[in-house]
Amino acid sequence: MAIFGRPKYTMVRVKKRDIPEGLWTKCEECGEIIYNKALEENLKVCPKCQYHFTLTAHERIQQLTDSGTFQEFDSGLRSMDPLKFKGPKTYVEKVQLDQAATGMHEAAISGEGKLEGKRIALTVTDSRFIMGSMGSVVGEKITRSVERSIRGRLPLVIVSGSGGGARMYEGLFSLMQMSKTSGALALHNDAGLPFISVLTDPTMAGVMASYASLGDVVIAEPRALLGFTGPRVIEQTIRQRLPEGFQRSEFLLEHGQIDKVVHRKQLKSTIAQLIGYMQGV
Repeated sequence: MAIFGRPKYTMVRVKKRDIPEGLWTKCEECGEIIYNKALEENLKVCPKCQYHFTLTAHERIQQLTDSGTFQEFDSGLRSMDPLKFKGPKTYVEKVQLDQAATGMHEAAISGEGKLEGKRIALTVTDSRFIMGSMGSVVGEKITRSVERSIRGRLPLVIVSGSGGGARMYEGLFSLMQMSKTSGALALHNDAGLPFISVLTDPTMAGVMASYASLGDVVIAEPRALLGFTGPRVIEQTIRQRLPEGFQRSEFLLEHGQIDKVVHRKQLKSTIAQLIGYMQGV
């Protein structure tokens, strides 16, 4: 007979706790699992590798303007369908789908607000809406923002996030926005007013080839993809391997294509400081 009796086990069925979804986000760069509240408090920057997550236009406005000071203009502008474009989805259907998904009417929001007490004209594009591409409405909003800046003698800030460039669903109506926005900025420059262009991941194609590259100071967030066409297309065209980090903001800074790479946490204060320098205050 055993000195010690065999332990008696009782099977207890434990109900698995329900874990709510949407509490955590996986970093696209390093794979770190981040608590969403902590991520938002860190301005959607990974605390481990400093990867900058994509922000919505409304989040950009909230981060860059003083609380309660932003006033949106031209919100009633809507895209037309001049080509009656048809494909797997029509242009009208694609616009409607992105309106429902983003809660925005178009890929750009423009208006006026205060940045550290300084009045500015501000336009922000959102890559969630047809990749932030520049159709006639986006081009018109940017142009009106430039003109409003001139009339009010306000510094101009445009934050670009466009992987789609010109919106080819509108054909030449889209392409002409490149010259229209550039022409408006030429008048802005003649008026002696500061224009700060902020490039985020990604800023490509017709947007990069027009207004986004015309700032008196061009700022980019870290590791943002910037250029006219993607590196894969360039490699296939020239049949050569591109340098490491080609078209990333740090590479462009090193080669003189942009002026500063600024961490998101320093972006608002940096813009305010630059405006102060350019206005002589």
